[in-house]
Amino acid sequence: LYLLYSTSDVAAGKNPTSQKTVSDASLMFEFLLSGLEMDQDNNIILHDKELASMRSGRAFLSQINDNIPRSRSSMLQMVTALKAQKRRPLTQTQFESLVLSMVYSAYQARHQDRDEEQKAWGGVLLQLANVTVHELRGSPLFNYA
Repeated sequence: LYLLYSTSDVAAGKNPTSQKTVSDASLMFEFLLSGLEMDQDNNIILHDKELASMRSGRAFLSQINDNIPRSRSSMLQMVTALKAQKRRPLTQTQFESLVLSMVYSAYQARHQDRDEEQKAWGGVLLQLANVTVHELRGSPLFNYA
């Protein structure tokens, strides 16, 4: 089903990695549950080689490795930009990038050796989660006033 959507989306000039259905979201969840790892170039790879070799797996890896910020400072810049558009809802692409940025920052927070780095990435994750919750329910988890 996902491949049919992807093929028709590509033919129509749409982003083939966009999640449009519950089954597509389930597939993304399956990718995340299969386990992620970061290589020496800070690219995310899937543990499950079969999933990684599927067209949808390659699209997922391309999206998370090519379309999200990689540094804490660039993620914080993204948070600032998303907060600045308060009244406008996020586009699907922005929301997907936001969610995948949370995945990336959670991975970074968990795999840092130094406590300060863990806390710094955890702070980024908290801010990304705050923007996500604000987008979903209209109010943030935390106000940083």
